[in-house]
Amino acid sequence: MEKYKYHLEKYHPGSKKPCPQCGRKACFTRYVDASGDYVFPEHVGRCDHEHSCGYHFSPSDYFRENPEESISLSRKHVITPKNLSVPIKEQLPSFIDRSIMEQTLSHYAINPLYTFLARCMGKEEADRLCRLYRIGTSRKWGGAAIFWQVDCNGRVRTGKIMLYDATTGKRVKHPQPHVCWVHTEMRLKDYHLCQCFFGEHLLPLYPDRKVFVVESEKTAVIASHFMPDVLWMATGGKNGCFNERAITALAGRDVVLMPDLGATQEWHTRIPMLDKVCRSVSVNDILETMATEEQRSQGLDIADFLLMEDTPQMILQKMIDRNPALQTLIDELGLQLTNE
Repeated sequence: MEKYKYHLEKYHPGSKKPCPQCGRKACFTRYVDASGDYVFPEHVGRCDHEHSCGYHFSPSDYFRENPEESISLSRKHVITPKNLSVPIKEQLPSFIDRSIMEQTLSHYAINPLYTFLARCMGKEEADRLCRLYRIGTSRKWGGAAIFWQVDCNGRVRTGKIMLYDATTGKRVKHPQPHVCWVHTEMRLKDYHLCQCFFGEHLLPLYPDRKVFVVESEKTAVIASHFMPDVLWMATGGKNGCFNERAITALAGRDVVLMPDLGATQEWHTRIPMLDKVCRSVSVNDILETMATEEQRSQGLDIADFLLMEDTPQMILQKMIDRNPALQTLIDELGLQLTNE
């Protein structure tokens, strides 16, 4: 990426946009690619109000959050003698020692995502889901979640570190998105990222289950609680690991794609590639048919819909938030929540 230079867009009438963080008008400058080959999303840029707002999301931040875009761009611009098109030798994936992952599968008391799951489903279920999906706890940002990517052969590819709000369950995106990677934090030398599906390690455990693929790792975990009869996996992004190499893990499986609102049409374009390896593949568009315009504009996913109605655990937690003494009473009497 060193030979591609990105810079803040030069000023011209209309070039300044509202800041995605402070909301003030005509104070946000986007980053552009000098070659014109790449267009960054609208949130990649810098606010003029350096002290009062301080928002600055650079191209390096964007490519760190979306490594598949960096890899795709690098391959697109390979220069060969006499401009000849030659096959690119695909690098073998790198792996991380499994013991490193195992060490992170604890300290959930400081993990905001775990706290949110416990508020929604109870601690016992939150423990089960974190163990099942290999969700770890990072020291970064005071306990951010680590979504480990473990392939169907049990090899650890990498881990995505993301910070969530313990109350809302939403990603912390201000003053900038809190996303990074384990292999980056470890500064591994000669590491080659080759992503796999989040939850892929569950394929051998459930060989007969239909596979539902969503975008977000958190969504896969939540959907697994509500609909445990199918296997939920995540791409880790709208594009994520949607490539011919990664989808070989789905060979011979019945697969249903469940895109976020607004991504249904794009995910339909993935069907021909998946058709080559899957026993069957389809796109479930139920969210598009039932969503309001406001929900579409928010890009909601199935987890958002599943949590629109409070679960019994969520109702109890709200009562405890209003009166903390209730938790002491529950603990002293050994009470347990039931669905009856």
